[in-house]
Amino acid sequence: MPGFFPGRVVQVSDPRSIAGNRVSQGIIRRMLELGMKELTGESTVRAAWLKFIEPTDIVGIKINPSGAPACCSSPELVREIISALQDVRVPAHNIVVYDRYEYEMDIGSYQTLLPPGVRIEGIQEGFHDDSGYDPKVYCEARFFVEWETRSYMASLVAHGLTKIINVPTMKDHSASGVTGCLKNLGYGTFSNVARSHRAPYSFTDPLIGVMCSVEPLRSKAVLHIMDGTRQVWHGGPLTQAQDFIYPAGTLYLGTDPVAVDTIELEAIERKRRERGAPSVWDVDPKNITANPEEFYRDPAKNLFYRRPGHIASGGKLGLGISDLKHIDHRVLAG
Repeated sequence: MPGFFPGRVVQVSDPRSIAGNRVSQGIIRRMLELGMKELTGESTVRAAWLKFIEPTDIVGIKINPSGAPACCSSPELVREIISALQDVRVPAHNIVVYDRYEYEMDIGSYQTLLPPGVRIEGIQEGFHDDSGYDPKVYCEARFFVEWETRSYMASLVAHGLTKIINVPTMKDHSASGVTGCLKNLGYGTFSNVARSHRAPYSFTDPLIGVMCSVEPLRSKAVLHIMDGTRQVWHGGPLTQAQDFIYPAGTLYLGTDPVAVDTIELEAIERKRRERGAPSVWDVDPKNITANPEEFYRDPAKNLFYRRPGHIASGGKLGLGISDLKHIDHRVLAG
C-alpha cells in the first residue's frame, strides 16, 4: 500500500444492483469488470486482474461479515472476485476467504454461499482464542491501563497468503467514524483491538493506520474493492435497522486504501447531512450516550468521540493520499 495507483479511486454505480436488500450478481459482475478495467487501464478484464495476481499466488479475500445479515460483504461480490481469480488460473484451494471471527462468518452463511473448494477461515473461534496469531509479529501500544499492550498478526496473513484482496463494506463506525479499507484490514488482521476504544474515548486513530503499516500485511494487500451496495450511515458496524441502511448500489475500487476511505467518508458525511444527523467528526458531549439502545435508534447519539482522522493518519504513514484535491476520483455508471 498504496500500490500501483496511489490516489486513484474508481466508483461504479448502478441502482439496479440492489433491490429489497438483495444484490444482483449479474449487475455486480458488470460493475466489477468496468471498475477493474478503469482502475488499471487494461482493455480486458483478465489483463486487469493479472496486474495484481499470478496463478501461483495464494490469495486471501478479507471480507467484513460484521453486521450480517443486514450489511456485510456481499456473497455475490465475493463470488465474482473468486470467479475472476479462477479465470486467471488461481486454483480454488489457493483462495482463502477469511475474517477475524469465525462465528460472524457463520452468521453470514459464507460457508454455504461460496463455491466448493474455496477455503473459508476464521482466525479465531471466540473472543479469547489466540491460537491463530503469530506471537513474533505484533503492534505494541498502550492506551488505557490494559495489561496486554500488544496486538498480534494473524498467522494466516503473516505466513499463509501471498496476496490480499480487501473487501470492506461502506459503514459508519461508532468509535472510528467509518469502517472502510483501513479498519477492515487492520482490525481484521490483528488480535486484541477492542482495547483501543473504551467509551466514550477512542484511540482508533492512530492505531488503525499503524496496524496497516506492519509488514508483511502492508505489502500483501494489493487491491481494495469496497462493497457500497449498502451504505450504513448510522449504527455501524452492527446495526440491523433498515432505516439506517441506504441502498447505494456502488462499488469503489483502488490500490490506495486511504484514498478509497476518504471518498467513503465524504459519502457518509453527505448522507448524514441529508438525514439531519450530526457529523461523524462531532465532539459535542450532549450527543454522547452510555446506552447502546439509544445509539441504535437515534442518529443524533453516539457511544464514543469518533476518530475519522485515522484515515488522514494513514496517509501520513505513507499508506495513501487523503487530500481530496489530489485524489483521482473517477465515477462510472454501471
